[in-house]
Amino acid sequence: MHALPIMVATLCALAIGYRYYSAFIAARVLSLDDTRQTPAHRLADGKDFVPTNRWVLFGHHFAAITGAGPLIGPVLAVQFGFLPGFLWILIGVVIGGAVHDFIILASSVRRNGRSLAEIAREEIGPVAGVIAAIAIFFTVIIAIAAMGFAVVNILAESAWATFTIGMTIPIALVMGGALRGKGGHGSIRNATIVGVVALLFAVWGGRGVAASSFGHYLKLSQTTLIYLICVYGFVASVLPVWLLLVPRDYLSAYMKLGTLAVLVVGIMIVNPELKMDAVTEFVHGHGPIIPGKLFPFVFITIACGAISGFHSLIASGTTPKMIERESDTRFIGYGAMLIEGLVGVTSLIAAASLYKADYFAINVAPAKFAHLGMTPVDLNAMMAAIGEDLRGRTAGSVSLAVGIAKIFSGLPGMKALLAYWYHFIVMFEAVFILTTVDAGTRVARFLAQETLGRFDARFWKHDWAPGIYFSSGLVVVMWGAFLRTGSISTLWPMLGIANQLLATTALCVGTTVIVNAGRGRYAWVTLVPLVFVATTTLTAAYLSTVNNFLKLRSFQGYLDAAVSIALMFCTVAVLVASVRRWMDPRKNVEAKAA
Repeated sequence: MHALPIMVATLCALAIGYRYYSAFIAARVLSLDDTRQTPAHRLADGKDFVPTNRWVLFGHHFAAITGAGPLIGPVLAVQFGFLPGFLWILIGVVIGGAVHDFIILASSVRRNGRSLAEIAREEIGPVAGVIAAIAIFFTVIIAIAAMGFAVVNILAESAWATFTIGMTIPIALVMGGALRGKGGHGSIRNATIVGVVALLFAVWGGRGVAASSFGHYLKLSQTTLIYLICVYGFVASVLPVWLLLVPRDYLSAYMKLGTLAVLVVGIMIVNPELKMDAVTEFVHGHGPIIPGKLFPFVFITIACGAISGFHSLIASGTTPKMIERESDTRFIGYGAMLIEGLVGVTSLIAAASLYKADYFAINVAPAKFAHLGMTPVDLNAMMAAIGEDLRGRTAGSVSLAVGIAKIFSGLPGMKALLAYWYHFIVMFEAVFILTTVDAGTRVARFLAQETLGRFDARFWKHDWAPGIYFSSGLVVVMWGAFLRTGSISTLWPMLGIANQLLATTALCVGTTVIVNAGRGRYAWVTLVPLVFVATTTLTAAYLSTVNNFLKLRSFQGYLDAAVSIALMFCTVAVLVASVRRWMDPRKNVEAKAA
């Protein structure tokens, strides 16, 4: 089978979902009203609450939610074949992930930009709010650590990628100042043009810098990169949102969306053959990458791209504080998630276009690959062209870069540029992931401030510098510790479980918001994905704990098991509290007024 029919089907399904399903939710379920003043205007402080153009905010939101998940997850899930992952992404994003993001974003906007935990407390009850806060906090810490680990592995010893990624910071600072200015220099158009040109120059110049004598100093070790990422996360969390976070994410979004657009066109022109089986022999388990069966493990391996609980933290964190009009929540909440689904499909196609033996040779350790009885086809030729040893480069990022590079090099006149495209995509993956680290740190800071505010009311003040610095430092130290001591084999499985259990919690909150607003007849919009995600993820968490984590018989394994059990308990507790609230014949004040 070739990729063109899959790409056409994907684009059509996403367009129909946005045009009709999101419009139905906006009009019937949420009743969006642009005459209502959003917290960006009502609570404007020039720091966190800042009315932001919908296109700029779309860039920030998309950059913040789109991290390693839609890139790496689909690649790893190709172990089961390309068909299961494709169906899960396409169906899941339209009726699950995009709905999840849209509902939580609109709910937060109508509640002064409150976090998911605070919304849970108000809508479900105080106990549910506390439980949700605990689950959310540990989930975001695990997520940031896992994303940071992926960045460290991509940038380690790579002067080209380190230079380009580093240059996005001063470019964003200058761009942020320009966007806040007056007249021509402050126009979005001029600032965007300058920023994009500077970014392209950084990408182009990175190769020369890496080859120069200065490039030696940019080949940083993993330990050094960990400390630098921690410093960056802290700085991004305490600076005004308009100065670094929004312009950097907006700028990164151009690179993300630009590369995605070229990739979609490239796939349609090259129309690569999907060499991976539609369904492999590993759907029954015993796979060399994912140690479980197709059900339920494909649904936690592909998290972002279909549905992601981490998105609820952004949708109730930085983004709702910058929404200009309520109607923008549809474009940003539902629309950005659909684009992430497209990212997931393109990643899956890129991986599935590799020969089966080549795919496993890259993603499986050499000793384990030797027992699969497979012989690589193009791997040696690709290694010679790229100039790197690609064997046993686990975790998905390398095979994704190889797959995309092969598609790009298949375009007219691009055959000789395979090595360039490979290194460009490696840098592209780093940009994708790092923007989630900075936004996630800021969201975790908000959550820490809300929690600490119960003991000292000054933490509630968004302009109280000691509270901002203390909360940011606390968050960075926690995820930095996980990053420093963890590994991809411990962090990634935990990320999948925690992320999807958080999505379950967010869907509970979204359903309760709908019921409490007196629109219970539309609760199926969130209830359908809630039942499915809760069933698959709780099953996967249990099986992972019993069959994987506990069998490691190590401190890390026991820690993973304990965290999984705690998150399962929190999720079940929120589910029970939510159901009790839905069955309560009494309505809240808003429902009674209606």
